[in-house]
Amino acid sequence: MAESPRRLLPWNSPEGRPCYLSTDDPGSRLSRLADEVEAELIACGEEVLGGAESVLADQAAGERAVRFALVRTTESLRDVLRVAECRERQG
Repeated sequence: MAESPRRLLPWNSPEGRPCYLSTDDPGSRLSRLADEVEAELIACGEEVLGGAESVLADQAAGERAVRFALVRTTESLRDVLRVAECRERQG
């Protein structure tokens, strides 16, 4: 019997290494948790994008606000790219 491909999870180990799930059951508890985390990361990214757009549209926004928006946007982009990588490997 061939081993099913391992699923890249949307989080890293405490040591910073990628985590993988080996299962044939996409409905397993850990698979469902990974799906929920991916959905939360995407929702957070949408929220951060909206906030960043608001800051950029505000001509009075100072450097601190713009820098904060850029930091959060960078974090969210990293998370969403991880979700995309996870899903690409599943597909």
